[in-house]
Amino acid sequence: MYERILIPTDGSDVAEAAVDHALDLAEKYDAEVHALYVVDIDSVNLSLGTEQVDRLRQGRFGEMEELKERADEATGTVAERGEERGIEVVEHISGGRPHKLIGEYAEDHDVDLIVMGSHGRAGV
Repeated sequence: MYERILIPTDGSDVAEAAVDHALDLAEKYDAEVHALYVVDIDSVNLSLGTEQVDRLRQGRFGEMEELKERADEATGTVAERGEERGIEVVEHISGGRPHKLIGEYAEDHDVDLIVMGSHGRAGV
């Protein structure tokens, strides 16, 4: 039923709550799991110059080590939890607008299901 499951994560508690559910589904359907972290260009745009924003869009973090560490930690946590259950996780970090890049990543990688957390504030 599901061959590829995408877990977009920002490392927050809400995002982490979705990981177990996604991994349960991956076990049940023997699915490949992808963990995606998107550096939200709009939220960092004000504090960075144009050149740095362009580098982020290309996935080049350079001297922005703090962003890279945060992203690695978020996807790494998903990978570790998957490994504990015998599930291999593909990790990917990108820069852009999360809503756009999540959809593009899902389409580019033939993802069947996206599992992500929600604060429950909206009817999503």
